[in-house]
Amino acid sequence: MSTEAPMEPAIRTLSSRVVYENRWMTVREDEIELLDGSRGIYGVVEKSDFALVIPAENGGFHMVEEYRYPIGRRAWNFPQGSYPDGRTGAPEDLARHELAEETGFRTGTLTPLGYLNCAHGTSSQGFHVFLATDLEPGETARELEEQDMRQAFLTRDEFKALVRSGAITDDSTLAAYTLLLLHEDT
Repeated sequence: MSTEAPMEPAIRTLSSRVVYENRWMTVREDEIELLDGSRGIYGVVEKSDFALVIPAENGGFHMVEEYRYPIGRRAWNFPQGSYPDGRTGAPEDLARHELAEETGFRTGTLTPLGYLNCAHGTSSQGFHVFLATDLEPGETARELEEQDMRQAFLTRDEFKALVRSGAITDDSTLAAYTLLLLHEDT
C-alpha cells in the first residue's frame, strides 16, 4: 500500500466564495476543476481545530452528556471544544481549559495521543487528542450552551456497552479511544 501523495492535486480551486459565516464556522462554495478538466462545485465547512480530552482514572473515564441539536438527542462523549471567534492558542492549553470547563477536573499529567481530521470530506477541522491523568476535582465553568450538560464516571466495560448499544456515537470520541488503545499497546 502506497501512502505517497500524488505530485499534482486531484482538485484545483478556480474560485471561492463565502456563503455563510458565524463565530464558530465559515461555509464556502468553491468552483473546482478535476484532473480530467471537468468542473463542479465543492462545499467546505471551515472550523477551527478543537481539543478532545480523555480523563482517565480507576479503570474508567469521566464522560459528559448533553443534548446535541443536530441529531435531536442527548449523547455521551469525551470533553472537547474549540476556541470561539477565531481565537487560537496551544492545543494543550485548550485541552486543559475544556477539561476544567466541562468536568471541573484539573489534570496533573496531560499526554498527547495524536491529531485526527473529522469529516475530512466536508470540513477542514481536525482535533488534538490528549489523555488526562492525575486528576484533581474542581468547579465547572460551562458555557451557556452547555447548561444541560451532565457528567458521569464510566468503567471501561460500561463505556464499551454504551458504544455497542448506540448510546455513544460521537466519531471523535470513538477515534480518540482508538488512539488510547494504540498508546496503551506500545
